[in-house]
Amino acid sequence: MFRTALRNVLAHKGRLLMTTLAVMLGTAFVAGTLVFTDTLGSALRSQNSKSYTDIAVTVSDREAVGRGYDHGGKAATGPTLTEDTRKAVAALPGAAEVRGVVSGFAGIADKKGALIGNGFSTTGTNYVPGADGTDPRYPLVEGRGPRSAGEIALDAKTAEKGGYQVGDTVRVAVNGPVMELKLTGTLRTNDPRVTAGGSLAAFDSATAQQLYLSPGRFGELDVKATPGTDDSALLAAVKQAVPHGDTIDARTGRELAAEQDRMIQQGTKGMSTALLVFAGIALFVGVFIIANTFTMLVAQRTKELALLRAIGASRRQITRSVKIEAALVGLTASVAGLVAGIGIAAGLRALLNGPLEANLPDGPLVIAPGTVVAAIAVGVLVTLVAAWLPARRASRIAPVAAMSSAEQPATHKSLVVRNTIGLVLALAGAAGLAAGAAGKEVKLVGAGAGALLIGVFVLTPLLSRPLIALFAPLLGGLYGTPGRLAKENAIRNPRRTAATASALTIGVTLITALTVVGASVNKAVDKATASDLKADFTVTMQNYSMLSPEVATQIAKAPGVSAMSVERTVPVTVGASGATGASGAAGTDGAAGADGSDEPDTTWLTSVDATTIDQLATVKVKEGAADALKQGKLLVSAGSAEHSGHKVGDTLAVTYPDGTKGSLTVGGILESTTALAGIVAPEAVVGPHAAPGTGPNRVLVKGTDGPSEKLKQALRDATGGNPLIAVKGEKDIKAENRRIVTDILNMMYGLLGMSVVIAVLGVVNTMAMSVFERRREIGMLRAIGLDRLGIRRMVRLESLLIALFGGLVGVVLGIVVAWAGLRTLADTFKGLTIEVPPVQILGFLVAAAVVGLLAALWPAYQAAKLDILGAIKSE
Repeated sequence: MFRTALRNVLAHKGRLLMTTLAVMLGTAFVAGTLVFTDTLGSALRSQNSKSYTDIAVTVSDREAVGRGYDHGGKAATGPTLTEDTRKAVAALPGAAEVRGVVSGFAGIADKKGALIGNGFSTTGTNYVPGADGTDPRYPLVEGRGPRSAGEIALDAKTAEKGGYQVGDTVRVAVNGPVMELKLTGTLRTNDPRVTAGGSLAAFDSATAQQLYLSPGRFGELDVKATPGTDDSALLAAVKQAVPHGDTIDARTGRELAAEQDRMIQQGTKGMSTALLVFAGIALFVGVFIIANTFTMLVAQRTKELALLRAIGASRRQITRSVKIEAALVGLTASVAGLVAGIGIAAGLRALLNGPLEANLPDGPLVIAPGTVVAAIAVGVLVTLVAAWLPARRASRIAPVAAMSSAEQPATHKSLVVRNTIGLVLALAGAAGLAAGAAGKEVKLVGAGAGALLIGVFVLTPLLSRPLIALFAPLLGGLYGTPGRLAKENAIRNPRRTAATASALTIGVTLITALTVVGASVNKAVDKATASDLKADFTVTMQNYSMLSPEVATQIAKAPGVSAMSVERTVPVTVGASGATGASGAAGTDGAAGADGSDEPDTTWLTSVDATTIDQLATVKVKEGAADALKQGKLLVSAGSAEHSGHKVGDTLAVTYPDGTKGSLTVGGILESTTALAGIVAPEAVVGPHAAPGTGPNRVLVKGTDGPSEKLKQALRDATGGNPLIAVKGEKDIKAENRRIVTDILNMMYGLLGMSVVIAVLGVVNTMAMSVFERRREIGMLRAIGLDRLGIRRMVRLESLLIALFGGLVGVVLGIVVAWAGLRTLADTFKGLTIEVPPVQILGFLVAAAVVGLLAALWPAYQAAKLDILGAIKSE
């Protein structure tokens, strides 16, 4: 039977080609994902280990690092790392060198004033020259490092993007006025934030301290050990020499490298898992193709199998023969897929490092033994599982019945069982979707969607006849006999049609659901932006850090500004919530948290200008006083009140960021709004108690003559043309939100593309094998007068019907799944309702039709060129 199976594979290799391709593509997706993430993880770990090769111990001030990047104030509230600390550590036995590090962000403007790189990776640091005048962290490409306040060095790629040469004047900004500094040199760096598209600005240490912290203060001390020094012993000595406090942390370089390795491993594992989900979808689509192919092969070899049964082959041997055939196909395709996956991983890395400029670290391709085993095992297993039912059907063929008919119809009992199972699964899935949508449970919605999809797939043969029959009048009227024959061929074998269409249905379902969710979220965000935000412009940092304290004053003086308000978010410690126990208060002694615990709570207040905020944002009060802010009281959003239990009249004993204490009273409950959320307080009350040096998160601006380019430019000019400061109008905010959603959708579409390609192969395979199966029938049609054009048209229309059927079912399922998914997001997006974009949905159906027509080109050509007499004589 093994020789029989091998002979069948070799005899039908052309008919198995598309199945092999489907398995190969799915396996290639799996192998490519594993090779790419293993390669990326290995390269990142190698790069990470190099970053700590000369660091024995690192002492970090978490408060200083946070302030450097967030500019949350320059005043220290605890022990700090100073120059004296650095000298004390440098004097320890075993310490060869101690480098003081300061870091934060710095935006570099190109010669047109635009920001170079993305706002999140604009890195600033200090250049610390050693005895040779260079900083080993940043090898020089050209020139020298900065030595004074008027100088700067840039990474070479940023300098190239900006068109800067050594000696040029560079416009640089942190969160305040723009500085014009002389470029003294260009550097190389392996900082992933920079290599991934960011920028690096290096200042002398005194300037960096002034910008990010305070004179003489460091965020980190990196200790290099003398040869032969034990890191653990040096660490113990360093801990004794540095200040003790909750924000000061000392660890060895090995510990930091190991921690970074763990983070890299988690990150690449998360990426791998996400990509493998889409690989699983592609393989799931492939299951339908494989099952369809082997079902048709078994049907075409009915007499052959019957003869084997007649000469003594048992059912088990017949089943084993088909399984061996499937295993051989799966093994061949998996090996090819593994090779293709390695190529995909190499190509993806080249693409990211080339046109996309991701600048991933170099390193060899990592092909782990586990990847090889997983890729081959997955391919073979999927093929065997998909071929299991056809193999069982082959073993049940009765010898006499098989030799009298080319194809055995499904029994009435099997159809009843199948339809019953499908109906139960579909109803259970629909109930799960409804329950998940009502309870806003994402997991329940996911489970319900899965059950509904499987149930519909099982019911697809039952659905195919009535749905395809809808097109019969149109096809008959437009194309006559070929159209009617195409319809009859499509419904002749509902199981085959269903299996072929289901592969396409999966892709269309997921793409439709994503599109509907994206369109609905976009519409909800647009409506919320238009209704909740009255301001003509908002002024923010592009990396969403705090603005400089002077920005609000600068904006107030800008020409054309009629009203403005800062929006500042600050942390406060809530000691007690009094007056009404129903609010979740713990008492009035100030010793317990608002949740009734013994520990005080930390919450966030958003402060605004009480006198102007109603001109800049929609303020609707559900309960309490509309002018609560003007009275010096709090407004709490409905969602926050529901979560915390705060009610009108509650009094909160708070400790402000500067350490002072006070009490605030809840004056009203706000309706849900995107402009004002959480707990809103008057700026006049909160502002004086913010941490020293902190600025607002954003500034809302209303113009005398409404939104205009003139006002927008005036705001840019007022803030000194800082490339990190963004001035956004309503259109800008909407466009930014849409861009985020569009980028996510495009990425998902790309990842689902493999499953669509496999579905197309399935249609091609089914049509090609169907033509082979119906050679005698096609010969008879030619003999009684149907010309070659009619034959081609019949095959193309049959493929079109199958593709449209799959696309139509997919669109309906996608809309249903999207509706349930959107219900779970109702609390996240105000006014979220389902939005079905008709043009895009129609586009998906048209795309399905095009897929059907293209997939039928080769089978139609093969059918039309059949020799009439040869086809009639074929078995």
